[in-house]
Amino acid sequence: MNSSIRSKQIIIVGAILLLAAFLFTRDIKGLVKPTEENGKMPSTGQMAGGESASSAVLSIETTSTAAKNVLNKNLATDIIALENSYKGATGTEKTELAKQLAQKWDDVEQITPSALYLEVVAQNEPSSKTWLAAGNQFIKAFESTQDSLAQPALLQKANASYKNALEKDSTNIEAKTGLGVTIVNGLGAPMQGIAMLLEVVAKEPENVKANMNLGLFSIKSGQFDKAIPRFKTVIAEAPTPEAYFYLGTAYENLGRNKEAVDAYLTSKKLAANPTLSSFIDKKVAELKNKN
Repeated sequence: MNSSIRSKQIIIVGAILLLAAFLFTRDIKGLVKPTEENGKMPSTGQMAGGESASSAVLSIETTSTAAKNVLNKNLATDIIALENSYKGATGTEKTELAKQLAQKWDDVEQITPSALYLEVVAQNEPSSKTWLAAGNQFIKAFESTQDSLAQPALLQKANASYKNALEKDSTNIEAKTGLGVTIVNGLGAPMQGIAMLLEVVAKEPENVKANMNLGLFSIKSGQFDKAIPRFKTVIAEAPTPEAYFYLGTAYENLGRNKEAVDAYLTSKKLAANPTLSSFIDKKVAELKNKN
């Protein structure tokens, strides 16, 4: 297994276990239980510390330095050479080097510096496509990082990028989906984001990102019955470890233990990761003991 695949598995497992920690260390019954159409949830920005947290600033220099610390010497040397050229470049050359650096960082699964270089590209070549690429990378960085200080800033940059994409093309469904995701995660009234995502699935019933985030919102708000069809739709299009894990979570909280076990074991099989496997084995043992 190459290092890129291993890195992607780490991101997947990290995302799953972050939600698992949320779900299994809190009293689910104590959560607000709105409907998708008229409920309310606290914003991520508020929970993360309000304005002081969301005003955190990301810079290419800071994130690049941190990212290079986890690379092997040869990969870091290549990127350093490109970045030195980037610093001395202007105009079109600088933009082209930013594209190369965005790709280089993406290739080694260092998402935040990749996103910041894509933002430079979008600023210099503004279009719906370039801003969408930046937004997607920022939201990917937001979802994969465990840095609570970086998360609000990444979410804000994703939100701004999607807004810019929609200014260039108001019909861009992917940008609207992304914007809805950022709002649901804390940048605005959550139901505004839910309304956007519902609008997306009305036009594209099988949209994976919109259904996934509607399912996650349903879980976080205790609406486990609403989450199940969302994750089943996702699985029909993209059977990922995350989707099966969240489906299992919904089943478990509805007392449908056999279906929960089946979903968890499928998640374990697809992820093939020791950390997640250990977590799921414990969950499955607990559920089987309840029967």
